[in-house]
Amino acid sequence: MVLISRDGEKEGASDGAVVDFRGNPVDKSKTGGWLAAGLILGIELAERICVMGISMNLVTYLVGNLHISSAKSATIVTNFMGTLNLLGLLGGFLADAKLGRYWTVALSATITGLGIILLTLATSIPSMRPPPCDDYRKQHHECIEANGKQLALLYAALYTTALGGGGIKSNVSGFGSDQFDGRDPREEKSMIFFFNRFYFGISIGSLFAVIVLVYVQDNVGRGLGYGISAGGMIIALVVLLSGTPFYRFHKPQGSPLTVIWRVIFLAWKKRAYPCPDRPSLLNEYQEAKIPHTQRLKCLDKAAILDEYASAEGNRSNPWIVSTVNQVEEVKLVFKLMPVWSTCILFWTVYSQMTTFTIEQATFMNRKIGSFVIPSGSFSAFLFITILLFTSLNEKLFVPLARKLTNTAQGITSLQRIGIGLVLSMAAMIAAAIVEKQRREFAVHQNTKISAFWLVLQYFLVGAGEAFVYVGQLEFFIREAPDRMKSMSTGLFLSTISMGFFVSTLLVTVVDKVTKKSWLRSNLNKGRVDYFYLLLAVLGALNFLVFLAFAMRHQYKGQQHISPNDSVKKEHKNSNGIRVEEMAEMIRIEAKEGP
Repeated sequence: MVLISRDGEKEGASDGAVVDFRGNPVDKSKTGGWLAAGLILGIELAERICVMGISMNLVTYLVGNLHISSAKSATIVTNFMGTLNLLGLLGGFLADAKLGRYWTVALSATITGLGIILLTLATSIPSMRPPPCDDYRKQHHECIEANGKQLALLYAALYTTALGGGGIKSNVSGFGSDQFDGRDPREEKSMIFFFNRFYFGISIGSLFAVIVLVYVQDNVGRGLGYGISAGGMIIALVVLLSGTPFYRFHKPQGSPLTVIWRVIFLAWKKRAYPCPDRPSLLNEYQEAKIPHTQRLKCLDKAAILDEYASAEGNRSNPWIVSTVNQVEEVKLVFKLMPVWSTCILFWTVYSQMTTFTIEQATFMNRKIGSFVIPSGSFSAFLFITILLFTSLNEKLFVPLARKLTNTAQGITSLQRIGIGLVLSMAAMIAAAIVEKQRREFAVHQNTKISAFWLVLQYFLVGAGEAFVYVGQLEFFIREAPDRMKSMSTGLFLSTISMGFFVSTLLVTVVDKVTKKSWLRSNLNKGRVDYFYLLLAVLGALNFLVFLAFAMRHQYKGQQHISPNDSVKKEHKNSNGIRVEEMAEMIRIEAKEGP
């Protein structure tokens, strides 16, 4: 048996060929399809259970068991989630440039399993925790905080999990879609159903984590809760490997990040050269698939043909001179960045649902009869709302908008993002009002209000995500260069990552400026409502900046597509796959999201 190499096919096979595990051309009757895709689905389900089981309930362990302050605990959680999403860029780069999706997913799943096993040990070994602390000492801030040695294993576990999770996040759905041929009408229809089922699997995994695993962690034991996650990942990895003979493999074609880096490098190297008066003098001007534009003319210098670049054989060397098409591709990527930057604050708001909102729940009445709902399980309302509004967008809002606007798209991608940003502001205002009331009842009447008041902020953030998530991804898909579509996943994941890191920065700054008076472990003595209002104000300012960018933005189709061909090119990529399907593909890749 000749197992495929990590490059995706045996040496000598043609670039872009689809091969089986022996490196031979695929036999569609024996490879790919639902059997192969179903075996791959297990990895994403296990990854969702692992990551959501950590992120949605870790803060209660850090505050309650390790006696770490609320602000520092929130920082630990947001740094973990930010790093996980940022490492999705690394996973995507490795898969595109060298390893291929199969090997990247398998290696990442192994690393994730190792990280969860370490986390199980970190939360099970008594010496990894400080001495217990009674309520009196907690109220007077006399608890002994976990020391560096006790936190070392926890940090190692979290960031090992982040490394593996990032690799899975950026590749597993793409590997699943590889099992269907988009050029075959029957398999193309199956591909659409695959993404629907993929999304469903992600949602089920998230709900299982926040309802079942969180309950086990709080009422039975952290070790058992994380142990279940580790066991699930190991089983999913075994299932993935057992399906090797049934998979279809695509050879890595190189990362678009390399193209971007080369253009920037050559433009800087030739920075002293004047730009030609006629763009037609630039390298391969006539062959460019993307028309030359006047914006960011400094990058045009990468395509200047000097005496050395004009020499025989040097024109085709991408490290000596770029083509006009490559330069224009990089310009399109830079054009995405203003909107990209204004989406970050939404994910900063979203990160509060995994930190301070869960802390709020611990200070509220969580009882239904004699049953006490775990604080982290209230996150289920977030995922339920996301599922609800995602369905409403497809079945109600978009069809209605199509009738009102007489356009095929209905709601534009930037309009979706704008709606989501407004909802995030409303969520923070609602969160501030609820927290103010909770604190007043607790301090002045010694009464706990119902934790179900938190459903409002979960609802608004979940509805906002349903708009921002789809709008942002649709924007990147439509506006990114055709051959850089896969990089849209990385750009999207990086906004989530930056959102969590900005949350960390804000918590640190607010904690220092207010001298730790706003964000305290005992929320009754803090003012988390002020922090929520601060986020609402920042959200309003960010929305104004977003409006300025959105009003000036000109869609790629409006610039480069002729009127007679606009509908066709707007809805199809180079392989004939509809943009809406591509949006669903990338949405699933990122949805591990936050």
